[in-house]
Formats: sequence, C-alpha cells, structure tokens
Amino acid sequence: MPIRAVLWDIDDTLFDYSGAERAGVLRHLAAEGAALTGPGAADAVKRWNDVMALHYGRFVRGELTFGEQRRERVRGFLGEPLTDEDADAWFARYREHYEGEWRVFADVLPALEAVAAAGLRQGLLSNSAAAPQDRKLRRLGIRDRFEVLVCSDDLGCAKPDPAAFHAACMTMNLEPEEVAYVGDRWDTDAVAAAEAGLTGVWVDRSGASPTVPIGPVARITGLDELLPLVVGGGAAPGAPGGARAAALPT
Repeated sequence: MPIRAVLWDIDDTLFDYSGAERAGVLRHLAAEGAALTGPGAADAVKRWNDVMALHYGRFVRGELTFGEQRRERVRGFLGEPLTDEDADAWFARYREHYEGEWRVFADVLPALEAVAAAGLRQGLLSNSAAAPQDRKLRRLGIRDRFEVLVCSDDLGCAKPDPAAFHAACMTMNLEPEEVAYVGDRWDTDAVAAAEAGLTGVWVDRSGASPTVPIGPVARITGLDELLPLVVGGGAAPGAPGGARAAALPT
C-alpha cells in the first residue's frame, strides 16, 4: 500500500527544542544574576534537562498536568519549595528567553515543501499539550502546513502506545500502512511507529554511528533524505528503509 501521508513529531524533529532550551535557560540564569560559563553552564543545562525529563515524563504518564510539570521542573532545578505563584513566575521569565530562541531546523521548510509537492498529506503527533504546541507552530510560521495536530493531552495516551499512532491515523482517515511517522527518537518515535504498523523514520541528526540496533525503521541524518522513502511506494512498514536510508545491521 503506498504511503499517502507523513505524520511528524515536533520537538527536536521540526523545532530545535534542545537548542532553544539550552540557550534560553542560560540567558534566563544570566538575567537572574547567575551568568555561567564553561563547566558551570554545562552543569546548569544538564540539571535543567534532567528535571525536565523527570517531570515531563510524569506529565506524559498522566501523573501531572502540563502546568504542574512546569512548576515541578522549577522546584527541582532550584531545590526550593516554591509556591505555585512563585514557580509560575520563574518559569514565565525563563519562557521569555526560551521563546526568543525558537527556530526550525534549516532543512525543515525545504522538506515540508518537497513532501507537499509530492502530493502527500501532512499531520503532527506530539507527546505534549495541544494549546502550547499550536501556539509554537504558529509563531514558527508552519502550523498551516499540517492538516491535523494530535497531542497526548487530548488523546489520554502517548507515544509509544500504538493507540496514539492509530488515533492520529484515524484523524486523517488513513490506515497505518498509508502513513510514515518521522521523529528524532529511535524508540518512542520510529520503532513505536513501526510496531503500530506505520513506516517508522528516525531522524538522527548527530550523524554518528548508532549505539543501538536500529531494528525495523529507516534512519536518516537529515530531512533532505526523507522523500525517497515516502514516494514511489516508500519503505514497507516494519522493514528497514529504502533509498538513502542508512544500511545498518539490526
């Protein structure tokens, strides 16, 4: 069955989340009077990433609301039992700096245009909350390129649950076999998509040799490599990618 649509992850696939987060937290700490360089900056970024991973994971599992995970990230980073109001205020100040660093990757717009020119439909599936993702995409100027934005807070389930992928396909009135899913995570995005019956495509922008067997997915190192996988039949779901995908052992 030919691929009729590309379903995209957002953060660190289309949007340079990690870059914006790193620059944003360092700018925020400098504004708060804690300008850091060298090892101090690296340690601060790591601590911020660690608390984000911990508490955002709790949000994805349904243990916290989106606002609660933000407050817990602030409390965990600062190591202080802040009130909700103080945690919200600290996060709002950070967010100003973070949003000032919002960018899509350089290969995103050409890839979106190429996929559209090939006659394929496009949608979004994200483990996030719909309202902030919609706002972000509009700020980045790309929201109107996608038919649907499907987010875990609306679904009640999240990647890697097959139900999340199936819900997104149903929203587009397509079978999983007709959809390719493109994401930066080997496991949560590409492998999970393949196990749900989609064509899983892993965007590994590091370009380094994988430290894991890539399994039933296609690996690309940039979005300029995507189109040959999804036109002319593309890569079969559950099989390694075809043209220009890295030929790596499973």
